[in-house]
Amino acid sequence: MRERTYGARLPGMLVTVLPAALWMLAFFVVPLLLIVAVSFCTRGEVGDIVYTFTPHNYAKLLHPLYGSIFVKSLIISFFTTLLCLLFGYPFAFIVATAGKRLRPLLLTLVMLPFWTNSLVRTYAMIILLRTEGILNTLLRWAGLIDEPLRLMYNNTAVMIGMVYMMFPFMVLPLYASIEKLDMRLLEAADDLGATPLRKFLHVALPLTKAGILSGCLLVFVPSLALFFVTDLMGGSKVVLMSNLIKNQFLTARDWPFGSAVSVVLILVMIAAIALYLRHGGKVDGKEAM
Repeated sequence: MRERTYGARLPGMLVTVLPAALWMLAFFVVPLLLIVAVSFCTRGEVGDIVYTFTPHNYAKLLHPLYGSIFVKSLIISFFTTLLCLLFGYPFAFIVATAGKRLRPLLLTLVMLPFWTNSLVRTYAMIILLRTEGILNTLLRWAGLIDEPLRLMYNNTAVMIGMVYMMFPFMVLPLYASIEKLDMRLLEAADDLGATPLRKFLHVALPLTKAGILSGCLLVFVPSLALFFVTDLMGGSKVVLMSNLIKNQFLTARDWPFGSAVSVVLILVMIAAIALYLRHGGKVDGKEAM
């Protein structure tokens, strides 16, 4: 009976899944395969693609210059994720434990940046941090500094911009995880004499680990590809993998090398996702038990 029922439902399931499968095949799988194929080609004299197989583009990535760019990209993305976590966890905890009237307002504040274009928000940060910007003007008016702080066109500016962009992506998974936390467990730990630090490390942190891993993944992976933040807030002084890819495709017109860098970046993202699925699956399994 079950086999007959499954056989009867199979055409309907195919009709439902087929459009999504064709969409993914046409706009995700095929372009990705084209990028991989082009990464093994060579650049012509006028910037065209010569379809001659060569691993030279990947060997070129072993140059110390590109190695330093790759390492810097990972470091900035890591610290962006870390800062989002350090600031986002307390905020998500406050939102999750707020009253019913205050909670929608706080969630609206988290979602509010999504209502504005990310490029516009980046320019807003530039107005805030530039030499004659709002922050330096206020600090000089208050007498706290004599000369404007150099807050733009460096690694710090890039991280500030990325944290500002990715902060909601950290808060929302944390909020969803903390909201499910049974607060009676924290009260029990308090009754047993646990300090606030021990309550956090041994009760709250393990039970919200799934939200932490989800938030870190949602921040770390996109941070590797936010080229416009680096271009606008880092200028020509900060070059990351995302900028390198953009420059190879639009400026240098070296599509094979740009494709090779893209493939390497995709592999890093896949490794991050695989790491999340491995450890996130264990967390979910423990919670389910």
